[in-house]
Amino acid sequence: MKAVILAAGEGKRMRPLTETTPKPMLEILGKPILEHIFDSLPDAVDEVVLGIGYLGDQIKTHFGSSFGGRAIRYVERMKPLGTAYGLWMCRDLLGDERFLMMYADDLQSKRDIERCIAFPLAMLVKKVEDPRRFGVVVVDSHWRVTDLVEKPEVPPSSFASTGVKVLDGRIFNYPAPQRENGEYYITDSLRALARDHTLVAVEASFWLPIGYPEDLARVERILNDRGRV
Repeated sequence: MKAVILAAGEGKRMRPLTETTPKPMLEILGKPILEHIFDSLPDAVDEVVLGIGYLGDQIKTHFGSSFGGRAIRYVERMKPLGTAYGLWMCRDLLGDERFLMMYADDLQSKRDIERCIAFPLAMLVKKVEDPRRFGVVVVDSHWRVTDLVEKPEVPPSSFASTGVKVLDGRIFNYPAPQRENGEYYITDSLRALARDHTLVAVEASFWLPIGYPEDLARVERILNDRGRV
């Protein structure tokens, strides 16, 4: 199984730390965020497609053509045009097969991801106090996704997308429209996909989004207290 990890962003909210270092290479407990993400990948993943852009050579130099027993293929020179744009850039390396999609600035639980890949189409969600800065997910009584909204002012639920998704080639039948800010959001593609196909929401037990410099110390404290992801 392949995993797509989008790691091309500039990490503007992490400045000044990201002025010379790409966000996925910032360290937590002595190793880059992206290494922690590799550690969380299920054993079923044998190949990783890394989407890189800003200071991407640092990522490529560190991880090389394989890491942790997994082959790595790179999609380079990605532009900051949103999550759907990033996935579409990887399309030629994915075909119609099922794949895992993740981002390079969230720490997840390997056990949660393993639960997610048990379904043909699925996404990890977690209840949060203020979901307005995330993609918000609405589910029915059977945990089927019925709606998704990107960063709504009035959230229709308290479930936020953690960024982990299990998809296949069908997602490419639902290209996202360009938003007013010029970006293309995978939330829009998922919303359309869920209208035609069963997209299951799996509630995550653990999720640490990393958005600001102060998050690094906070995440280190949580991981130290927890022992491991």
